[in-house]
Amino acid sequence: QVRLVESGGDSVQAGGSLKLSCTGSTGTVNGYPVAWFRQAPGKEREGVACISISDGLSNYADSVEGRFTISRDTDANAVYLQMNSLKPEDTAMYYCASVWRYMCPELKVRNFAYWGQGTQVTVSS
Repeated sequence: QVRLVESGGDSVQAGGSLKLSCTGSTGTVNGYPVAWFRQAPGKEREGVACISISDGLSNYADSVEGRFTISRDTDANAVYLQMNSLKPEDTAMYYCASVWRYMCPELKVRNFAYWGQGTQVTVSS
C-alpha cells in the first residue's frame, strides 16, 4: 500500500519561507516521481512541482518558478518543497502525490495515482 504524509505547513507573512516535507513508503518516495500540488478554497487542485528519479530533473508551475525548489533526500526517504518569497496567493492546502512511472508526467491531477492528506499553508499580507 502506498502511503504519503505531508508536514511543515504553517501560517507565515508575505515574503517569508516554509519547507514542506513528504515522507512515506520507501519504494514510492525513493523510486518514483513525486509531485506537489495545491488547492485553494473554491479553486481546482493545481500542480506546483515534480521531481523525477530517473534523471533527477524537476519541473515547476510558472507561478512558483524561481521561488520554490523541490528536492529529494533518499536517506531520509523524503521529498521537500522549499518555498521562498511567499505570497498571499500561495495560500492553499498542499499535497504530495506520486505515480509509478519512470519520469514526471504533466502536472495534472489525473496523472497521479497516490496522494497524501495535505498540509495547510497560509500566507498573510
